Amino acid sequence: MAATTEPQQNAGRRLRLPRLRRDGGRASLGPAAKKEALTAYFFIAPYLLITLVFTVGVIAFAIYVSFTDFNLFTAPEWTGFDNYTKALGDQKFIRSLVNVFWYVIIVVPIQTALALLLASLLNVKVRGSRFFRTIFYAPSVTSSVVITMIFFWLYLKTGFINLAFTKLWAAFGAEWEAINWLNNPTGLFQGIAQAFGGDISSDLWYLRGPSVTWMAIMFQNIFTTAPTFMIMFLAALQDVPPGLYEAASIDGATKWQQFRHVTVPMLRPVILLVVVLGTIGTWQIFDQVKILTAGGPLDTTLTPVYLIFTEGLGTLGPPRMGFASAMAFLLAAIIFVFTLIQRRYIERGTEMY
Repeated sequence: MAATTEPQQNAGRRLRLPRLRRDGGRASLGPAAKKEALTAYFFIAPYLLITLVFTVGVIAFAIYVSFTDFNLFTAPEWTGFDNYTKALGDQKFIRSLVNVFWYVIIVVPIQTALALLLASLLNVKVRGSRFFRTIFYAPSVTSSVVITMIFFWLYLKTGFINLAFTKLWAAFGAEWEAINWLNNPTGLFQGIAQAFGGDISSDLWYLRGPSVTWMAIMFQNIFTTAPTFMIMFLAALQDVPPGLYEAASIDGATKWQQFRHVTVPMLRPVILLVVVLGTIGTWQIFDQVKILTAGGPLDTTLTPVYLIFTEGLGTLGPPRMGFASAMAFLLAAIIFVFTLIQRRYIERGTEMY
C-alpha cells in the first residue's frame, strides 16, 4: 500500500478556528480568547486612559466651554452661540484669518517646491551627498525658539541681513537703506502701489497684502520647514523604479520631461501629505509670532492661535476662555475644509501609485 504523502496528510486536516459558544443566540468567545482579549486591553489601558482623559475629555470640555461665558475664576454660564457670533464679527479675528491666509498661499507652495527641488538634487549619487543632506536638515532638528531668536538678531536694523545688503549695494556703487524687518507694516501690494505713486487706504487693509514683517517670518518658516519635507520627498524618490527613467530616456524624454511626467506623478501621494501637513502647520503658526512680534506691527502678523492664546489666558485683558474656545473650533473647521479641498484635487488619481 502506497505511503500517504505529507501534502495529502495536511490536506486532510481541518483548519482549527477559535471555538465560539452560543449563549442566548449570540456568538461569544471562549474562555481562552476572552482571557487573551482582557490581557491585551490591560496592556493598552494606560494609553487608552490618557487618550480618554487628556484628548477626548479635553476636547469635549472645550466644546462645552465654547458655548459658555467662562473667565477661569467663576463657574461657566451658558450663552449658546454668542461666542461664535462674536468671533465671526470680531475685527481682530477676521484680520488674523486674512493674515494666515496670505501665509498659507505663499509659504505652502514655496516650501513644497523647495523641498522637492532639494530632494531631487540630493537624490543624485555624488560624493558628499550625505554631508549635504545633514547640513540641509540641520535647521529642522533645532528648536523653533532657538531658530527664532537667531533670526531675531539677523532681522535687526543693525543685523547681518541689512549688513549683507549694504555690502552688496556698495559693490555696485549704490546705498542700501536699512529696513526694520520686524517693525514694518507696509504690505506687499501697498509697497508696489507706492512705488508707482499710489497707495492703498487703511480701510482696504485686506488688499495691502502681507506686510514686510510678515514676509520676513514667512522666510524663516520656509527655511526651517522645507528640510523636513525634503526628507519625505527623498525617501519617496528612492522608491521610484529606475526602469521608468530608463524607458523614458529610451523614448527620448529630457531630464525635465522625466521629472514632469515620471517623478511628479509618482510622488503625488507624498505631495498630498506634504501639502496637508504644511497647510495645517501654517494655519497654526504661533511661536515665531509670540517671540518676534506679538502680533504687530498694526496687527499685520496677528494669527488666530496667538489671538486664542491672548484671549484665553487674558494676557491683554480679562480672560475669555469661552470666546477663545469658539475661535479655536472655527479655526479647526477652516483647516478641515482646506484639507478636504486639497485631498479632492491632489489625491485624485493617486490610487494607481
